[in-house]
Amino acid sequence: MESLKPTDVLDIERIQADFPILAREVKPGVKVVYLDSTATTQKPVQVIETMNEYYRRSNANIHRGIHVLAEEATALYEDARVTVAKFINAPAARQIIFTRNTTESINLVAQTWGRVNLNPADVVILTEMEHHSNLVPWQILAAQKNLQLEFIPVDAQGYLDLEVYRSLLDLNPKLVAFTQMSNVLGTINPAMEMTQMAHDSGAIVLIDGAQSVPHFPVDVQELGADFLVFSGHKMCGPTGVGVLYGRKKLLEEMPPFLGGGDMIKRVQLRSFIPNSIPYKFEAGTPAIAEAIGLGAAVDYLQQVGLDAIAAQEQVVVDYALERLSEVPGVTVYGPEAIDRGGVTAFNLDGVHAHDVAQVLDGDGVAVRAGHHCAMPLHDKLNIPASARASYYLYNSVEDVDKLIDAIYKVKKIFRL
Repeated sequence: MESLKPTDVLDIERIQADFPILAREVKPGVKVVYLDSTATTQKPVQVIETMNEYYRRSNANIHRGIHVLAEEATALYEDARVTVAKFINAPAARQIIFTRNTTESINLVAQTWGRVNLNPADVVILTEMEHHSNLVPWQILAAQKNLQLEFIPVDAQGYLDLEVYRSLLDLNPKLVAFTQMSNVLGTINPAMEMTQMAHDSGAIVLIDGAQSVPHFPVDVQELGADFLVFSGHKMCGPTGVGVLYGRKKLLEEMPPFLGGGDMIKRVQLRSFIPNSIPYKFEAGTPAIAEAIGLGAAVDYLQQVGLDAIAAQEQVVVDYALERLSEVPGVTVYGPEAIDRGGVTAFNLDGVHAHDVAQVLDGDGVAVRAGHHCAMPLHDKLNIPASARASYYLYNSVEDVDKLIDAIYKVKKIFRL
């Protein structure tokens, strides 16, 4: 029986018109159906033109020059910081540190706060669904300082086992670090509850918001997060710029991450005095155009509306789960639609995920295949890889139909 197609929440045709790449034909007569936004999102013309305008009119280094171009560039860069701070409801713009990406943000915390505050035998709690970016930095630090890493398990439905989490908190951890939304399962974790539980046990909390901040409203004050990290390129912004939000007291007490220009107040031959936050953590010339582009991306997302984006993704992922369940031999990983974001990782019996992705690409359907930088989670699922379709504000229910048609083409090619 054919599925009853739901109605898109957003005007997808109008939104797609803002993204030049979505008009591209990957081969004659075949337009791209982009279902890989969990890896990186496409960029609207508003972001592209904002960055171009900076290079055309105001390109200069920031903070040090007194000429017109330098002052304009500095103002644009710092305005972007204010925009990002308001977007996540940070108490002050100086609590926003611009980094290269989520990965660098987590490494910054590990090698500054972690290096100073964690001692041999201290416990750090992570989860089995973490991206490598929220595993490897702590593994490196654990090896350096002889830390004890513990993990909240993932159950068969794709949820974290909060009962085990409660028992792990009895170990008096110094840090709990977890993703707000899994980049494989799509599971939206109860971040506020988990943060409160960690604080009650005396732990500091780092939340990986790479997959949450772009897709639904995230309020750091409501969450109570000590640190929140995310990337510009996953939220319609450019690559090369990410964000670390931190509590003011923690940031002020942390040592610098990198040494060089702009992160200092005074330098002598044998010593230096670090700058105040946020500049203490932004050594050297930063990604100026990229930060400005991120500010434009935030403006764009707010114009569309985060609640509307979340509602659109819910419609699309709910429909995708229904359609995928109709395809014989398809296994989808993760929870029900109500508890997941716009991600559907799946496998087709008898066909490797890479082969699935390659055949889909022939029909213009762009998905990701592999372990998605979450090898331990795939080990837990007892699979070497998965194909992953991920959705964003520019995806429609028609895109899901094209995905399903392409999967049936895989079955035909492999005679399944």
